Formats: sequence, structure tokens, C-alpha cells
Amino acid sequence: MIRSVLAFILAGLVVVGGSALFVVDQTEQVIVTQFGQPRRVITTPGLNVKMPFIQNVISMDRRTLDLETPSVEAITSDQKRLVVDTFARYRIENPLRFFQATGGSMIRGNQQLGTFMDAALRRVLGESTFQLVVKDDRQGLITRIRDQVNVEAQALGVAIVDIRIRRADLPEQNSQAVFRRMQTERQREAAELRAQGTEISDRIRAQADRTVTVTKAEADRLAREALGKGEAERTRLLADSYNRDAEFFAFYRSMQAYETGLKSGDTRLVITPESEFFKYLNNPAGAGRDK
Repeated sequence: MIRSVLAFILAGLVVVGGSALFVVDQTEQVIVTQFGQPRRVITTPGLNVKMPFIQNVISMDRRTLDLETPSVEAITSDQKRLVVDTFARYRIENPLRFFQATGGSMIRGNQQLGTFMDAALRRVLGESTFQLVVKDDRQGLITRIRDQVNVEAQALGVAIVDIRIRRADLPEQNSQAVFRRMQTERQREAAELRAQGTEISDRIRAQADRTVTVTKAEADRLAREALGKGEAERTRLLADSYNRDAEFFAFYRSMQAYETGLKSGDTRLVITPESEFFKYLNNPAGAGRDK
């Protein structure tokens, strides 16, 4: 009987001791509550004691935490709609304030922090242009959003470590319209470039044709001049030859006429034998026939 009582007492002491002792991990920070009210905040790792069955321990992560937020559709100052996807990294700097604001619920804390991010994102993007958001000043906008969220997050005992915009795109229907507009613009630019190329090609071809025409005309002129000079020189030589020896010149011209008129394979002529043409054939001396 006594042993049973001692075993029961020992078991009770073990239960009470186990309920009274708790360990704070180095990645945790703990709030000890009594009847739902915070009594102590413990941030130092190690073994700690609480009142069993009366006090409870609420643990919070002291590491940097991630917050994924759903995509938000915002309107920029130049009335462009954007679908923005962001995420944040934060730490619980004041566990007591976080407990008082959220009851120690990480889900509720993330919801409130997400609300702060949504509001800051819409405010900052609403004051910025589409060009600034997608290209020119994204880092500056992120800094402004982070600073605004940090101010509001102080009420939760939270410090924002970083905020990033992972994606900032036009809505699907707008993206298709922009794509079609860009495609049309590129087609127009391509048509302009082709037209300019055709114009330059035609200009070069016309210049080349004009150069060819001028060159041919100049060559023809020079050829005619050379031919005229040759003919003149030929005429001069013939005249000079005639003046030097008229009889020999007449003989030479007759020989040329025979060569031309009596070609091989066709020596038929319809002409009287007494013609002047045959005077050197009828008489080698070239004298005409006596009548």
C-alpha cells in the first residue's frame, strides 16, 4: 500500500516537474502566459521553469522568415494595369508586441503583414509610371515599399529585412494587345526599311543605268570621231596617191574592184565585155578598146 502511494506521489512529481520545466531553443523566443496574459519574455536559450498547469509557453521563431503574398493587380500613375508578385523576409523583433497584436498566431501575423504589403505596393505603384516599374527604377520602388511596410509593421513587433518584386507583368489580355501592337509596329518598321532599301536600290540602279548610257554615248562619240579621222586619213592618202601616180591609182582601184566583184564561187556578171570595168583584163596596159 505504501509503495503504491509512493509510486503515485512520484508519478505526480514527474508530471508536475515535466509541466514546470521547458527548454528554449537557440532558434526560438518564448512568451510565458498566465491565464492568457503575458508574464515573461525569454530570448536566451536554455532550461527554464514555469508554474505548472497555470502558465503556458508560446514559442516564436527568431530566425528570418519568408512571407509569400498572392499576386496583386495595381494601376500605375499612367493608368497601366500591372500584375505584381512579391515576397518578403522578416524577423520578429519584439515578441511581446507580436503576441499582443496577433495572439501569437503566425497565420494572423502573416495576414496582417500581407495587408500592409498590399497597401504599400498599391500606393507606391500608383505614384509611379509603367516605365519606372518594369525598367528604370525598380530597386528604388522596392526600397520605398519596404520603408512604408516597416513603419506599419512596427505595430506587430516585426522588422522587414527585404522585399522583392519577382514579377511585374501586364494582365494576360493586355499582354496580348501589347504583343499585337508590337508585332504591328515591327511589321511597319520592316515595311519602311524594305521601302527605303527599294528606293536606294532604284536610285543606285538608275545612277548605274545613267552612267552606262553616258559611257556608251561617250564611247560611240569617240568611236565616230576615230572612224571619221580614219576615213579622212584614208581619203587623204588616196588623194595623195592619185596625185602622185594617177595611172597606178586607177590600176590599184581596179584590182580592188576585181577582188570584190569576182569573188571565189560566184564570178557571174551581167555586163558588156566592152565595159570600162574590164579594161585591165582586155588590155594589161589599161588602154581602152579602139572604136
